[in-house]
Amino acid sequence: MHGRISQLFLINALTCGLEVCLAAGTIYIPPMLLEAGVEERFMTMVLAVGPVLGLIVVPLIGSASDSWRSKYGRRRPFIWVLCMGVLLGLLIIPQTSTFITLLTKQQRHWLEVPLLVLAISLMEFCGQACFTPLEALVSDLFPGEEESRKAFSVYSLMLSLGGCIGYLLAAVDWTTSDTVVYLGGQEAFIYIVLTFIFLACLMGTTFISEEKTVRERLGEAEVSRKPEKLKTRCCPCVAFPRFLLLRRTYSSLLSVAPRLYSLCSRMPKVIARLFVAELCSWMALMSFMLFYADFVGEGLYNGVPSEEPGSSGRIRYDEGVRMASLGLFLQCVTSVIFSLVMERMVLCIGARKLYLSSVVLLAVSTAVMTISNNIILVTIMAAATGYTFCILQILPYTLTCLYHSNAQVFFSTDRHNFPLREEDLMLVRAELLSSTKQKRTNGCVNGYPGTIPFHSNIQKLQSLDLHVSITMDPQPSALRGMGTDIAILDSAYLLSQVVPSLFMGSIVQLFHSVTAYMACASLLSLVAVYFSSKIVFEKADIDAR
Repeated sequence: MHGRISQLFLINALTCGLEVCLAAGTIYIPPMLLEAGVEERFMTMVLAVGPVLGLIVVPLIGSASDSWRSKYGRRRPFIWVLCMGVLLGLLIIPQTSTFITLLTKQQRHWLEVPLLVLAISLMEFCGQACFTPLEALVSDLFPGEEESRKAFSVYSLMLSLGGCIGYLLAAVDWTTSDTVVYLGGQEAFIYIVLTFIFLACLMGTTFISEEKTVRERLGEAEVSRKPEKLKTRCCPCVAFPRFLLLRRTYSSLLSVAPRLYSLCSRMPKVIARLFVAELCSWMALMSFMLFYADFVGEGLYNGVPSEEPGSSGRIRYDEGVRMASLGLFLQCVTSVIFSLVMERMVLCIGARKLYLSSVVLLAVSTAVMTISNNIILVTIMAAATGYTFCILQILPYTLTCLYHSNAQVFFSTDRHNFPLREEDLMLVRAELLSSTKQKRTNGCVNGYPGTIPFHSNIQKLQSLDLHVSITMDPQPSALRGMGTDIAILDSAYLLSQVVPSLFMGSIVQLFHSVTAYMACASLLSLVAVYFSSKIVFEKADIDAR
């Protein structure tokens, strides 16, 4: 347990650093795009590019990491590659104009906007996609319901702590320092600090040793029982030349997409309901978080982000952005507080009431922001949404661990879809012992469809436990990996950013007011309340439906 706790600390150190970069870095993206000449409706669409890429790639990452094998583990290779993308984005975004000037020898060039959009999309995509293998790594180390709830409470705590640090960095006016002015201003200084913070957190992942899953241990135990000749044949590193091994690796990668499609198309109902509820909940929260800085800067402070730096309209907008950063900082503080007591709250109140109350509170908070111009009241409401943020970071993943820990109950509502139970295996053994003829059983065995081939009763009795899992028709839920379902939940998080980003700019232009951001968030929260009531929180929910 002590070893796993240290591993959890190292994982969450990177989680915290990643959230610091996304929180502080994202605050400056809207004003930087608007300053570069991008219209507001297109600015919101730029924010959707990273999540759209994530929707395509993140499920593949989750599925591929479930079956990946390397000396560095299953999850870390994906984490490291995605982190390199985050670092590249952090380096390019604040220095876009400098890079373009060096390449074209011109102060302003049309390539500046595409390069800025590319760097932003790279950082957003890699940063958000990196959470999937990190969450899968946490679930690998803490697979049970109770321990996963504790682990993801710590995970949520570190996410919130990272957000606190990131938003606090953005809330402070650093331009009074001569060093900041020399480095290129507030944005450039913040991104340099983020780069060093992220590098320090990334270094810790080299000391993580991934534990083997139950399935891997069973596979190794089975190989160890085979003759030595078969062991050598089963080991690709010994039996195959490097070029053949490489070809097998490419084949495995190419097979990920159709395999993932098969898993998602036959998604268990409990995962589907959780996905829809989480999608609506995150969509409401993201409609608030993504555009809160623009809402405060333009709506409450009457700032103009497109004006030149130093002008009165731009100064008011920058003050509003810093005030919005303070509100989001308080949101993260609230999330940290609730993360510390989440386990006790789940035991005392229950997961259902907590989840429903979180989306109801979000609906009320965003409704107050829509009708109020009081910056203090709006900031208090922003802080209150930290409760919703904390719940969405913990409960969906805890429920996923619960479903996987008791797949017979949650992944099927039909007895014919359940795996064989121990009493069923005993009946099969009894039937085999009473049989003296070689035969082939077709159709059903004790109510379960499938075929059981064998050459003799003795041979079959000796290998029944192994063959029954291979020859019975496998159910999709039985083949699902934790990484796949976590990736599906993360896809809900990514999709929740795509829809607001694509349409919010047009909605704001239609109503000529940034207050439309908060109004849409409130309406989406009401939709989330309905779908959240359909989530399966315990076995009784399945029986009731």
